[in-house]
Parts: sequence; structure tokens; C-alpha cells
Amino acid sequence: MNKFKGTGVALVTPFNDDKTVDYKSLKKLVEHVITNGVDFLVVLGTTGETATLTKDEKNEVLDFVIEVNNHRLPIVAGFGGNNTDEIINSIKARDFKNIDAILSVTPYYNKPSQAGIYEHYKAISKNSPVPIILYNVPGRTALNMTAETTLKLAHDFENIIAVKEASGNFPQIMEIVKNKPKDFMVISGDDALTMPLMSVGVEGVISVVANVLPSEFAGMVRFANAKDFFIAYDLHYNILDFINALFEDGNPGGIKAALSIKGIIKNNFRLPLVPVNEATYKKLKKLTN
Repeated sequence: MNKFKGTGVALVTPFNDDKTVDYKSLKKLVEHVITNGVDFLVVLGTTGETATLTKDEKNEVLDFVIEVNNHRLPIVAGFGGNNTDEIINSIKARDFKNIDAILSVTPYYNKPSQAGIYEHYKAISKNSPVPIILYNVPGRTALNMTAETTLKLAHDFENIIAVKEASGNFPQIMEIVKNKPKDFMVISGDDALTMPLMSVGVEGVISVVANVLPSEFAGMVRFANAKDFFIAYDLHYNILDFINALFEDGNPGGIKAALSIKGIIKNNFRLPLVPVNEATYKKLKKLTN
């Protein structure tokens, strides 16, 4: 469980001008976040524009990050969707060597009931060879996984080890923290809320901002985990304006703009995503160190 305590970074997927995957920049990004102190890598998440990658590209990107990482940090791979059988088939087809866990988002578009969410994760649990991190992000899925459902899954299945909570719902998150099994982790899915959430028992984050500011964000999280909230508080407010600007025109638009300003990747996307607007870009350029 300590593998996922701290700062995980939701890696972007860089693209060349012709929209092919830019592996040279991806290597640069992986080295940047590892050498600057993040605790684990998350590949093929929302920030990685996974919805626009082919099945072969998903496997190639994951294999590439595993190779570049070279056993230095734990790796979490995204295996989510709204077709339970398809997720299970993808899991069965994958070699999980050097993959430490999967991150699986609640089913989107279908809008299943809480009972349906439970059965969805139950099926994944029975077929996953590695631990599972649940991912609740109502702003993207139009569906909230309640604290009751999360806690039932946490208590019923030993290989469901954590939840990435991006609901922004403090009472719900605190209910999970209060009633979860001892070894079950609650992980922040909101960069701007991470420090205050850690003050009520959340143990870390899967971060977008850490692509650009890995040292600063991971440092804040470490101080918060050490209960040194005065320092964590200062670090939080030092980067809060940047965090807010980063999401003004959507994710991963903001993070790719900031990474391009730092010269780590190009500011390229696959449709339907496009770069941030000019005003947001100028604000990010002013705030990016």
C-alpha cells in the first residue's frame, strides 16, 4: 500500500505534429517527473488522452513507460470504460509484468445504478491479477459513486485497495476516510483540493500538476503526510494560482500548454481536444517557471 502513498503523476501523452505519439518527448517527461520526486506513475488515464489512442498505441505507450521507468517507481495503468466485458478482455490480454496496479474509472454514459457500479467492479476484481484503484470523477462521467458503494467494495474485495476521489464532495470523502478498512487508501483526484483533503485523512494524490511541477507538488504532499501542515499550507498557496489557471480551459489542454512552455513536449492534441485559448496560454506562460 505504501507504493501509492504520496504523489502519483497522471502522465500526458505527447504527440508529434503529425499526431503520432511522440516517444522522445514522453521519455523526457518520464525522466523529468522521476528525477523531481514523484512517488508513482499513472499511465493511460484521462490526462493521457487515452480515449483517442488505439489498442495497439495503448499497449505501446504503457510498454514504453515501463521500459523508461526501469523499475524505479511503481506503475499504475488505466483500465476503465463503460463496457465491463471489454475491460475484462483487455485485462486478460495484457502482460502485467512490472505493472503494480490498475486505475479503473466508473462507467460513463451508461449511467448505471449503484448496484450496477458494484457489480462492474466485482467483475473486474475477479479478473485482475494486480490491485485495483477505483476512480470516481462525476464531472467527467455524469455519475457519482456514493460513499456507501465505495465502502462496500473496499470491505468486500481485498484487491480493491484504494479510491481516487475527484468528486470534490468533502462530506462524502470524509465518510469514506472514517469508515474504510485500515489498509484502504483514499487518494485525491483534485490538485487544488489535495492539501485540505489531506488534512482530513486523504493520503496522497494522482496529480495533473505534477507533470509540470513534480518537485513542488510532491514536496507539499510529503509535508502534509508528515502532518506538517504549516509548511504544506504555504506550498499549497504558492502554486494555487498556477493550478487554477491550468484547468481554466480544460484538461489536458492546460497541462500540455505548460509543458510546451517549459520545452518538455509540443502543444499537440488529437481531436476533439484542441489547445487552450490565447488568454489562458498567456496566463500560463506568466505563471510557469
